[in-house]
Amino acid sequence: MLVNLSFLIPQPTGLATYARNLFPHLKSLDPTLLAAEDIPGYNCHVVPNNMTPNQGSRGHLNRLLWTQFQLPKIYRQTRSRLLFSPIPEAPLFTNCRYVVTVHDLIPLRFPRRLSPLTPYHRYYIPQVLQQAQHILCDSVATAKDIVRFYSIAETKITPVSLAYDRDRFRFLNLPTQNYFFYIGRHDPYKNLHRLVAAFAKLPLSLDCQLWIAGPRDDRYTPALQQQAEALGIGNRVRFLGYVDFDRLPEVINQAIALVFPSLWEGFGLPVLEAMGCGTPVITSNLSSLPEVAGDAAILVDPYNTEELANAMKIVATDPETRSQLRDRSLARSRLFSWEKTGRLTREVLQQYL
Repeated sequence: MLVNLSFLIPQPTGLATYARNLFPHLKSLDPTLLAAEDIPGYNCHVVPNNMTPNQGSRGHLNRLLWTQFQLPKIYRQTRSRLLFSPIPEAPLFTNCRYVVTVHDLIPLRFPRRLSPLTPYHRYYIPQVLQQAQHILCDSVATAKDIVRFYSIAETKITPVSLAYDRDRFRFLNLPTQNYFFYIGRHDPYKNLHRLVAAFAKLPLSLDCQLWIAGPRDDRYTPALQQQAEALGIGNRVRFLGYVDFDRLPEVINQAIALVFPSLWEGFGLPVLEAMGCGTPVITSNLSSLPEVAGDAAILVDPYNTEELANAMKIVATDPETRSQLRDRSLARSRLFSWEKTGRLTREVLQQYL
């Protein structure tokens, strides 16, 4: 079996985190890893190192061309019986048998004008999924989107939840500081303009801040900063940019709550990581987020700023609510592990070997 890791980058982003935590649990299947460098303890087939998101659009194009024209040759040379790709990419119109993972269809739900992701999701991915032996995805919500947008049979799809680093994201018993915390991109579907508006509704007597972490995006971040200034809360909304991965658990642990009001997520890893820290979570009642949070978070209508503001006020002022959410979060997070994700993935792959 081949495992396609041609997209892997060193930074702990979502796709890289998923792939790096998953493939060690596939070792009993004796996989050959397609990676840009040798990975100790595994059979590896070294592939070009110019096919990752770090190379931008050129990297994506290089990978798609390699997937279509070079990967089938490697499949034949290694006499493989199955290709597993942790992203929804595979050779089309070849004899390669494959299983792929779909993480979300957000570019179809929230299309951006002139974005290359739109035709990628409208024309390439449907062909990949039609020809796949089977499809894995991160949540029931994503499975439903695959059926809705691509008319794929439900029987061909298996949702397998993601997990998180339990050693890193854990309860540190640190004193709570007076800030709400968001981490993620600043894209419009992340709903940060409503988060800023909801925060502006909180009483000044709470004397709290809103910390927004995640890489600055010149398309969206300046408008959010201008919004905060216009609402008179510019001095209480901090844009942190990228937060060092080693510092992140401490920042999450000390927050009043993680506030994650996204309009749609394929999974919502920050919610699970915050729950692993025992930090109260306020998140959306849409998409996969209730699947992740269960009864361990306050679920709100992300389009309703009053509801979002009220949830923030409750968590900030009610110690009993914070305590209950902490206990439920810690219990809920223990239901997710990379061992479980790996076992369920392995069981699917074994059916096609």
